[in-house]
Formats: sequence, structure tokens, C-alpha cells
Amino acid sequence: MRKIFGILLILVLITSFFGVGYILVKKSLKPTVIYDSKLPYYTDIVRKTVVTGSITPRKEIALKSQVSGVVEKLYVEAGEVVKYNDIIAKIKIIPDVVMLNNAEMRLKTAVINFKNAHTEMMRQNKLFEEQVISEMDHNQYLLEYDLRRQEVEAAEINLDLVKEGASSKNTTTVSNIVRATAEGMVIDVPVKEGSFVIESNTFNEGTTIASVANMNDIIFEGKVDESEVGKISENMNLEITVGAIQNEKINAILEYISPKGIEKDGAIQFDIKAAVKLKKNIFLRAGYSANADIVLDKRDSVLAVNERNVIFENDKSFVEIQTGEQLFEKTEIQTGLSDGINLEVLSGLNADQKIKVMPE
Repeated sequence: MRKIFGILLILVLITSFFGVGYILVKKSLKPTVIYDSKLPYYTDIVRKTVVTGSITPRKEIALKSQVSGVVEKLYVEAGEVVKYNDIIAKIKIIPDVVMLNNAEMRLKTAVINFKNAHTEMMRQNKLFEEQVISEMDHNQYLLEYDLRRQEVEAAEINLDLVKEGASSKNTTTVSNIVRATAEGMVIDVPVKEGSFVIESNTFNEGTTIASVANMNDIIFEGKVDESEVGKISENMNLEITVGAIQNEKINAILEYISPKGIEKDGAIQFDIKAAVKLKKNIFLRAGYSANADIVLDKRDSVLAVNERNVIFENDKSFVEIQTGEQLFEKTEIQTGLSDGINLEVLSGLNADQKIKVMPE
């Protein structure tokens, strides 16, 4: 029984030894690689750069109030088209206490002076009728009377302006009415009725009541990296893709490249602007994000190969040309334009010569 058990153990050990050896030998043998081959092809090659940016109106005007106060009435909404001098809003003035007090005191003083001039005028009229004074002296009192009357009217208008921003006696002076200073579309109304606004002056930019822009004159604004800015120039064609509008390409003409770069995220970028050619069936809204393709170079119907099948060594380019069944010969070629996938072949390869396809 022990002999049988020993024999079985030896057989198991021998079988295991040969099995492990077979597995190790099989793993050590490299499988035969069969390469595919492919002919060169003719195609169009376009090298371009992509610029990210946005759609904006060429001219956008911010309408501001001439006085501080509260928005009493808004006459427009975003999207409406306005003409020059159209009323945009009415501001209810909250008068300054000091200015109001000064205006009231000025009116009271003017009224007192006017009453005194009127009394003196009546007395001088009697003297003139009795021929006690000359006409020249009488005219001086008439002038003084008229001047005092004008002072009263000016003080009344000034008080109305301080209190209301407008005066019924002077319709040309209406400072609490905000009017459009240009024709266009209202693209933004950042305030609401009841909002407090600050006047625009030499020390303060003031609160924007509304923004007006000509939506028929649109530009694309973007930024180009310093590695690409030297390859572009004015009057180049751009093909714009707007994220909010699917399957539509919009053409534009590059018209501005900033002479000064701005550092952003560790890279120097240059601002560019391009005039957008609007399409009748597409309305571009201000602020749309967009990408612009700028064609840097182009080749039409040239002999090309897939760039991943090209071997690059020491500033030279090579392909492996098929000479037989799974036989390939390394050959130098002259290359031209590349778009990252297709590579132009200038010489060293014919259209009927198959090349090795490199495994992915």
C-alpha cells in the first residue's frame, strides 16, 4: 500500500513539474505580430487654432441719472427698441436738507427784495409823472424792478429743481427724467422701480438705469495665446460656433489684435476682435459664449498618411513601406502640413505604396 502511495506521489510531482515548465515556456514565447498595411490617400488638410470668447455689441451705452433719488417709473424693458431722446425712467428726488434750506432762503430773500423794489418803483412813478425826476433816473428804477422780479423767478425754479428735479416754469430743465442718448435695443435694465440710484458726476460713475446697444453691429471678442498670435493677422476669416445655437457656423472677419498681452493663469494672452457677419434667421444675444476657428494654413487634395504611422527620429520622418508578405522597409519621407491626424507627404512615397499601420 505504501509503494502504491509513493508511486502516485512521484507521478503527481513529475506531472506538476512538466506542467509548470510547459506554462513557463509558453509564456516566454512571444506571439507572432501580424501588421496591417495601408495605402496613402488624398485629402484636404487644414491647420487651425481655436479661440474661446463671447458675442458682444460693438457699442454698448450705459444710461445714468443726473440726480440721486428713487426710481419712480420705468418706461422700458429689456428687449425693447428705443430711439434717441426716448424716455427711459423717471427719478423721484429725495432733496438734500441743506440744499433745500438754502433754496428756500434764496426765494424768501428774492421776494423781500422784489417787494422793496416794487414799492420804490411805485413811488418813483409818481415822482416821474410830476416831473420831479428825469427819465434816466426813472429808467434805473425800472431796471432794478425787472432784475428783482427775475431773481424771484430764478429762485422759484431753483427750489422746484431741488425738490422735484423739474419746474413747470422752465420745461427745458428736467433733470429727473432719464432719456436714451442713442438709438438701439435695451439689453439690460439692472434697476427696478423703488431702487435708490446715485447721480453721475465728476466724482462718481453713477448708477446705470439701462444699457442700450445696436444689435445689428456685433463683434466676437476672444483671447489668443502668445504661441499662436504671431500666426494670425487682420482680415483673416473666422468660423464661429455659438454654444447656444446648434449646427450653425457664423463667419467673421478679424479686425483687431491687441498690441499688448495680459497674463492669465501663468500664460500671456492677447485680445482679438472680429466683425460678425449676421444671418437673417439667427438672432445673436449679447453675452453668448462662442468658439472661433482661425485657419492658419490649408492644403487641398494632397497626398497624406495618418500621422501615427510616421516614425520621427532626429528631425527626420520615416515610414515602413511594404516589400512583401509581412516584410517592411524603413524609408525616409519629406513631410509638409499637419492637422494632428493627417500629415502631408511631399516626397519619398508614392500613392501605390503601402505602409505599415502602427498598432494603437
